Amino acid sequence: MSHFEITHKDSAGRIGRLTTGHGRIETPTVMPVINPNISTIPASAVAKFGAEVVITNAYIIYQNPELKDHAIEKGVHSLLDFDGAVMTDSGSYQLSVYHDIEVTSDEIVQFQQRIGSDIGVPLDIPTPPDVSRERAESEMGTTIKRCREARELIDATGRMLLAGPVQGSTHTDLRHECARTLRETGFDVYPIGAVVPLLTNYRFADVVSAIVASKKGLSPAAPVHLFGAGHPAMFALAVALGCDLFDSAAYALYARDGRYLTAHGTYHLDDLQYLPCSCPVCSSYTADELRSEFACENHIPLAEHNLYATFREIRLIKQCIVEGNLWELVERRCRAHPKLLAGLRRAVESADWIETLDPVRKSTFFYCGSESAHRAEVVRFRWRLDRFDLHGTVLIRTRKIRGEDRFDHVLNLRAPFGAYPVELGETYPFNAEVPESQEPDYDAKSTALRNTLRLIELNPDVPFTVVCGWEHPLMGEIMARPNVNAAADSI
Repeated sequence: MSHFEITHKDSAGRIGRLTTGHGRIETPTVMPVINPNISTIPASAVAKFGAEVVITNAYIIYQNPELKDHAIEKGVHSLLDFDGAVMTDSGSYQLSVYHDIEVTSDEIVQFQQRIGSDIGVPLDIPTPPDVSRERAESEMGTTIKRCREARELIDATGRMLLAGPVQGSTHTDLRHECARTLRETGFDVYPIGAVVPLLTNYRFADVVSAIVASKKGLSPAAPVHLFGAGHPAMFALAVALGCDLFDSAAYALYARDGRYLTAHGTYHLDDLQYLPCSCPVCSSYTADELRSEFACENHIPLAEHNLYATFREIRLIKQCIVEGNLWELVERRCRAHPKLLAGLRRAVESADWIETLDPVRKSTFFYCGSESAHRAEVVRFRWRLDRFDLHGTVLIRTRKIRGEDRFDHVLNLRAPFGAYPVELGETYPFNAEVPESQEPDYDAKSTALRNTLRLIELNPDVPFTVVCGWEHPLMGEIMARPNVNAAADSI
């Protein structure tokens, strides 16, 4: 039985419903991290921000006798005072920091089952970035072994959903292999683990590579959790690549450091004269008042703002998925920081994979910059050029000219797509909103002319006439084709 149902799709992202023992969760969503020892915002209060699920650390509970007794006797939901779904981590974070913990994977999995966790996690090995392939492969093998053992335990003892963490460090082939192997065993959620060091060092391009490699090894219908990703600035990019769940301790950790989250980046309270937000906190405080609260070690208002900002971005992402313009949001968000832009450029390298998941029907294609020339819609157009049934004479032009009625076919030449029948000009994606200019940017022209050259090569017996004033090296290749003639504006 599948616990995950997809209701809307855009790019590789989707809106889904994950069914748990404590209700259905709509994804994409964020799980606020609740530390039972440090209550910045209690779990009982997070629902007002939009949280349907929280995540807590089972190892912390396991190590504290008072918390452990409460959780065993009354359950983790009672311990946290939360009626929604609860995911528990196994202690792999402590393992990454202290390199050893006092529990086995089987023990912590059984403990999570015992305290009533809705989603449990085996004790995986969070291999850090840039380690040797030998180490990454060895630790990945240990993670897979523990995941399989946990699967057998849960199958035999209960109905807790079980996560299978995908490891492999920065070796993308290992990420893919790990994901494929876990898929064969079968898990309910697939976290992509050990990306926090990449995120904290702004290595978004490497995060993109880890996500794509993992996703390619998983079923397209599998729910994916990006472990440790809590900053709203990168949610859109991660969702567009197919991540469904995030966990955020950032809202509280950043608040304790006086940092103010937005979807465009992070401000420090000391630098704010105005609060660029209209959430309940920012509507109730001035920047000076929020600084005063922070100076008195009251971090709660800032943490609340951070959580409001986090869920505001999630809601916007969902709306963009419904409208079919998620990728435009991604391009806007990724221009907020050069490292995010590097992540976007790494993502468009996988446009051929994204195309296989991206819906064919949408509303309008917005060209937001050179990266738009490599979007899934442009890749799809290139793949489908062989569907054009051309015969007789064909005119390809960048603008309307006199004498067009002499040709059997007239094709628009428009960046970033290339040549397409004028009759399709008002249909998606050729109704694209592109900056008005006689000279599109180099990437847009390159893609359009590459696609045009392919169309000409697919129809070697068709005489083409080309009217184009663009200066570009590919124009020489097009005009050198034996079945291409140049023409003046008036024919």
